[in-house]
Amino acid sequence: MTKPLILLVDDEAHITHVMSRAVQSAGFEAMTAEDGEEAYELACERRPTLIVTDLQMPYMSGIDLAKRMNEHHELGNIPVILLSARGYVVSEEAGDLKNIRMIIEKPFSAKSVVGHIRDLIGGDESGRTAA
Repeated sequence: MTKPLILLVDDEAHITHVMSRAVQSAGFEAMTAEDGEEAYELACERRPTLIVTDLQMPYMSGIDLAKRMNEHHELGNIPVILLSARGYVVSEEAGDLKNIRMIIEKPFSAKSVVGHIRDLIGGDESGRTAA
C-alpha cells in the first residue's frame, strides 16, 4: 500500500525539517520545497495527497500556489493547509480558493498539524506515533 504523500513548503528550512520528521513518524511520506514555484513543479510531477505551505515566501506565496493549483485541472482538488504568521491578515482571496481547507497560525506544533492532516485525508491510526 502506498503512503499518502505530503508536500511541505516553507522558506525556513528548520520548519520543513521538523514537519518532515513529524509527517514521516505519523506514517506518511514527506517531500519538501523552499518556495511556491518549487512546490508547484513538485506537485505537477508527484501529485501529493496534501500540501502544507507557508503563506509568506519568496517567488510565489502560499496563496499564489493554491491559486495556480486551482487553475490546473489535475491539481485543483489537492487540499492545502496554509500556515500564517500570527497577526498577519490573510486576504479574503484565500477564502475563495476551494483547495485551501485550513489556515493555521504560527507558532504551531508539528503534532497538531499532523492531526489536521489526518482529519483532512484520513489515515491509519495504527501507524500513529508521537510527533
